[in-house]
Amino acid sequence: MNKRLRNGNKTLSAGAMQAVKASMDAVVVRELQKLNSQMVLLTIAISGGPFLGLLGTVVGVMITFAAIAVSGEVNVNSIAPGIAAALTATVAGLGVAIPALFGYNYLGSRIKSRHR
Repeated sequence: MNKRLRNGNKTLSAGAMQAVKASMDAVVVRELQKLNSQMVLLTIAISGGPFLGLLGTVVGVMITFAAIAVSGEVNVNSIAPGIAAALTATVAGLGVAIPALFGYNYLGSRIKSRHR
């Protein structure tokens, strides 16, 4: 297999072409590793955001129940702000996770399509 690529006076052997291809493949692999390493931040936001929101919700509800226990009276006007604040933590967690999920899927598909 002694095929050569001819371009004017210059020739490349099949072995040289294989070396160029191997070098280009190595560059592609390194670039894909760089792109995928940056996706870790989105993965953390996707998985961690809802849990942080849930933690905030639980803490907020616990604080509201503690305030009810101290005051000794239960009325909607006194507990509604605490519950609303607690649920705001859930909304914030989902507000981080949902866009991160869409971004992750979009960028992941772009990375895969560039690799093909």
